[in-house]
Amino acid sequence: MILTQVMAAEDAPNPLIPHVPEIILGFIVVAILYVGIAKFIVPNFEKAYADRTAAIEGGIENAEAKQAEADAKLAQLEEQLSQARHEAARIREEAREQGAAIVAEMRQQAQAESTRIVEHGKAQIEAERQAAVTSLRSEVGSLATGLAGRIVGESLDDDERSSRVVERFLADLEAGVH
Repeated sequence: MILTQVMAAEDAPNPLIPHVPEIILGFIVVAILYVGIAKFIVPNFEKAYADRTAAIEGGIENAEAKQAEADAKLAQLEEQLSQARHEAARIREEAREQGAAIVAEMRQQAQAESTRIVEHGKAQIEAERQAAVTSLRSEVGSLATGLAGRIVGESLDDDERSSRVVERFLADLEAGVH
């Protein structure tokens, strides 16, 4: 039985070896699929790939342009900031100079006012001294004339004469004091 089975098996087709019509049919189906994929699907993939590549490259270029624009704007703002700092420093220096000039001017005005007040005070003191000297001279003169009149025993009412006597007396007094 085993032998009959082996013999019968030899006449039966081998399942591992495909039939020639199946191989030809398989090649035709694969060729149709290859042509269909190559003609319809691959171009769509290629187009989508090209669109994505263009979009990415455009985005990168756009980003680079925006970055360059931002860098230029930053440089411009830094330059403006630097100019503003220089301007502020110049204004501060100018204000210091003006402040120093104002202080010097105020000192000069205060010194001039002080000198004027001192000179006015000196003039006033001198005027008051002159008034006091004149008053004292006339008072001393009248006292001296009255006293001289008592000593001499005669009246020295003559104004000119009494004035000369008083002047001489005061001159003698001043000469003795010095």
